[in-house]
Order: sequence, then C-alpha cells, then structure tokens
Amino acid sequence: MPDFEKAPPEVRELLGKRISQLGLRLEGSPVERFVHQLYRELEGKGLKHFRPVCYLTDEWGCPDGQPVIGIPFYLADPGLARLERQMNDLEDEREIMMYLRHEAGHAFNYAYRLFITPEWRRLFGPFNRRYRDDYRPVPFSRKFVRHIAGWYGQKHPDEDFAETFAVWLTPRSQWRVRYKSWPAIRKLRYVDQVVRRVRAHEPVVSTGAFDVPVEDLKVTVEQFYRRLMRQNGAGVKVALEADLSDLFIPEGRRRKGVRPAWELVEEHRKVLTDKITYWTGVRRPVVRALIEEIVRAAREFRLFADTAREADYLVELTAYGTTLAMNYLTRRRFEQK
Repeated sequence: MPDFEKAPPEVRELLGKRISQLGLRLEGSPVERFVHQLYRELEGKGLKHFRPVCYLTDEWGCPDGQPVIGIPFYLADPGLARLERQMNDLEDEREIMMYLRHEAGHAFNYAYRLFITPEWRRLFGPFNRRYRDDYRPVPFSRKFVRHIAGWYGQKHPDEDFAETFAVWLTPRSQWRVRYKSWPAIRKLRYVDQVVRRVRAHEPVVSTGAFDVPVEDLKVTVEQFYRRLMRQNGAGVKVALEADLSDLFIPEGRRRKGVRPAWELVEEHRKVLTDKITYWTGVRRPVVRALIEEIVRAAREFRLFADTAREADYLVELTAYGTTLAMNYLTRRRFEQK
C-alpha cells in the first residue's frame, strides 16, 4: 500500500475530504479540452447531431444503455491528478483520448440503438451476452481490432463495437490499410456505413442517467484509493527470490558499478507496466501490482544491478513479467502449483 504520508502537502490536504464535497466540475477543468476535441473529431466524421453528454464519476465508463460518458474525477483537479499519478499512473493525453473514443463508441451504439438490429448482432454477437471481467481472450486474433491495451474487444460484443468505433474515429488511424486483410475489416466498414446512414439524423436516445456522478461519491479521497489499491493488488502472490537472484546480483557478490536493483525496476515501472499490459491483455492494475511486487522483492533480498547492463535487465524483466502475466491470463495465477 503506497505511503500517503509521502504525498506533497497540497495533496495530503485532499485525503480526508469527501470527493462529493470537493466542488469538482467538468466545465473549466483540465479535462474539458479533451471532451471538446472528441466533439470536433465526431463532427469531422460527419456526426453533427451526436454529442454525448460527459460527466465526472469514479472511473471511465458508459452506463449500460445510456448514451453518456463518465470521466474519472481526478482528471478535473491538478492535485488529484498528482495523487492518481502516484497511486495508479495518471493517463497521458493520448490515453485520455483513447478512452474517450472508446466510450463514445458505447454512447453511439446506445444513442442510435444499433445493438438491437440484426446486422449488428450478426457482426458483433448478442448484446445480452453475460458480461464477465475474467474473460479469456485469444491473443492476436484478427477478428478484433486493437485499441485499448490488451485484447479488450474480445470481452463482450458491446466492447467489440466500442473498440471498432474508436479505431474508426481515431485521426490518421489508416484503418483501411492496417486492417485490410483482417476479418475485423467487416466491422470497421459497418461502422463507416452506419455513420453515413445516421449522421443526418438526431439520436434516437439523446441523453441518459448518470452512474455514480461525482456528487454521489461520499467516501473520502483516501478511502477511495485504499479501497482501489486493495482491489487492484489482490491475488499477486508469487515466489520471486530464486528468479530475481538469477537475474540480478546478490549482495554477497556486490562489486563496483552497481546500483540497487529495486531502483532500476521502480525507475522503469510505468513503461514495464504499459508494455506488459498491452501485449498480454492482463488488467493494468494487476500488472502494476506484479511490478511493484518485483520492486519489493528486489529490495527485500538486497539485489543489485550492473549499471553497464541496464538495457539487458529491462529486456529480461519484460520477458519475465510477460511470462508471469500470460500464466495469470490462462490460469488466473502467476505460478503453476
């Protein structure tokens, strides 16, 4: 669990306050410009009547059947954004737009009720299929586009459509070229065709109910993050001593030109988390918890890294973390008993 006491003073002041009492608003906030960018992209594609309402909530999302987009509250305040960066790696500008385009795909689907049509069901599957967080994807399947890290389009037909819409919407995605030989091209062509059919029409459903708006978040900021960290870190149990002792230099063989191995891993924690998440499809919080466990173990076992071989260490750490993550993806545990 991260040490809140190490947070900057201006951030610590926020910890005891209820989120609902922080006066957070989307209007005038740092994230508002991204919403306007999304609207410009939609209009640039000819969707002049589709403007999904956006609101602040606890996480990215689009409530089931509601053409509205939920945006994490911490993006609306610089202090909260600093805390999020410390706790869970703050989204950068590219990632914010990726999530907005994805959620806009859900909202577009609901706004024009595409999911009830035979054509949509034939391409994407039944909308009422059970929604499962522990889905098991087929890595590198060309039946699905790739947008959000991992194989998110395989989670549910609704996610498949949202990912397809996001790729279609992304400027300079060159989807016609990139997916030319993929079965997924049929889904992209469908999005392109259906937009041409409906772009002159008002949405069938123009607005919807918000799911947990920021005004309803009665927990304190600290309570929110402690609960989130418990959920994200659950299940990361793996014996690392033998593997890390082979990878790094044990204290007994310490020599000149070395640095603590945990510092090396911590320094590159975000990029390791990003890449392993992207290529394995394991949920990002789980991968981050795994990398943090490697940091903790390297520190506990007093391991060191040769400063002249740091690039080699990063290659090995990526391969090692990916192998563990793939075990988790297929067996729901990092190690085979």
